[in-house]
Parts: sequence; structure tokens; C-alpha cells
Amino acid sequence: DSACKNRPLDLVFIIDSSRSVRPEEFEKVKVFLSKMIDTLDVGERTTRVAVMNYASTVKVEFPLRTHFDKASMKEAISHIQPLSAGTMTGLAIQTAMDEVFTEEMGTRPASFNIPKVVIVVTDGRPQDQVQDVAASARAAGIEIYAVGVDRADMQSLRVMASEPLDEHVFYVETYGVIEKLTSKFRETFCAANTCALGTHDCEQVCVSNGGSYLCDCFEGYTLNPDKRTCSVVDVCAPGKHECDQICVSNNGSYVCECYEGYTLNPDKKTCS
Repeated sequence: DSACKNRPLDLVFIIDSSRSVRPEEFEKVKVFLSKMIDTLDVGERTTRVAVMNYASTVKVEFPLRTHFDKASMKEAISHIQPLSAGTMTGLAIQTAMDEVFTEEMGTRPASFNIPKVVIVVTDGRPQDQVQDVAASARAAGIEIYAVGVDRADMQSLRVMASEPLDEHVFYVETYGVIEKLTSKFRETFCAANTCALGTHDCEQVCVSNGGSYLCDCFEGYTLNPDKRTCSVVDVCAPGKHECDQICVSNNGSYVCECYEGYTLNPDKKTCS
């Protein structure tokens, strides 16, 4: 399971360690985190990872600026202890905005255009308001994935996740099978990146499409049969225009003109 060349992310895991998560289940979450880290291209200039742990309180286990290699991240994860009571999911997301997604704590500046991504893992129903907090996080450009386990309240997950929901809300029956999601996220974070990585061969516009990509063109251009390159739309090609006599292309559109001795009618198409 080699690491994919995923595009750089500032990725924050927010994990529920409330009383409903049994100790052995919490260990499974830690394995899931480690496996996720294995699939990512981790580093100071690539994907940075932070982990937060929450119950009725919220603890930043490590921010984005602390670990830039997989070994030290996984070591830190192995030492995370559950916090026990309460499920303050809203507070956790708020804390991520206030204390983790800051440049001081290692989030890269907006000018870098590094996606800010949160993955929330919970098996409960939030005991606080998540709707408004999640909405303001999304408005701040944070993409939220919500993973519900076992008895999780799916409605609250849908309220917190980014659109489209079918790509951001996941459910697993037990913590025992949470690792199934690793490949799902792997696809999500790797697939859409052919365009971002610049390994595509589109002349003008690259559109990611699941695990692959399609090429497109700027306005006024059309995709050639090779599905890669673009050519200027010939607006004056026969059958394309409505000019009575002469078609003159003009920056993606056209104007009609008339032969000598004719004048253009008010309809700007016919001549008399």
C-alpha cells in the first residue's frame, strides 16, 4: 500500500474518545490513523497532519507544525489516551478553527492554496450545536469529512459534512472495520490529483474525474478529436453563423458584413 502522490493537504483528524468508545475500539481508531498516514505523502512541504481528541473537553494531541515524518507521527498517535465523558463535537470543530488552522500552529498561508481538510470520527450524538460551527468552518474554506461508527447519529454527521454529502459522510458498522475506509480516503485524496500534480497532458483545462481526468478548453475554444488540445472555435464556419453575405470572426463571436454595394440591415445579419 504505497503512499500516493496526493496533493499537499493541511489535514486534521478529530477523534471522539468519549465513554461510549471502548478502550479496544479506541485502539482501532489509532490503527486507522496510522494506516491513513501510511497512505499519505507526508512532509513539511507535502501533507501536514494534526490530531485532535475530544469528549467533553478537547485536546490538540499535536498540531500541523510538529511532525513532518510518518514514524514520529505514528509514535505520537500510539501514546494518545482516551478522554472519557461527553461528546462535544461542535467545540472540537471550533477549536480546530481557533487553535489548529492558524499559521502559528503550522497551517500554510492562504496564498499557498493548500486545501484545509478535517476528518471527524465519532460514534455518538453531539451534545452541543454542530450545525453553525460546521457551517462557519466550511465558510472558512475547511472541507469536512464525517465518519460515523456504530450508534453514530447520522443526521448530525450530514449537518457537519461538506457537500456533496455522498462523498463526505461515511458509516462503518463497528470500529473493527474502520480500516475499510482507508482505501476510500486514499482514493479521495489521490484520485483528484492528476490535475493538481500537473502530470496530465491537457493543453488548457484539466477536470478531475474520479481516478482519472478529462481535458476541457477555455471559452471560445473547442476540444480537438485528440481530447487533449484545443482550437479556436471557428464561429464563421459554414452553418455556424447567420450572416447573409460575409462573416467576420471577432474574439470568439462574429459580426456580419456585406459585399460592396450592399448595406447591412438593422437585424445586423441580412444585406440589401
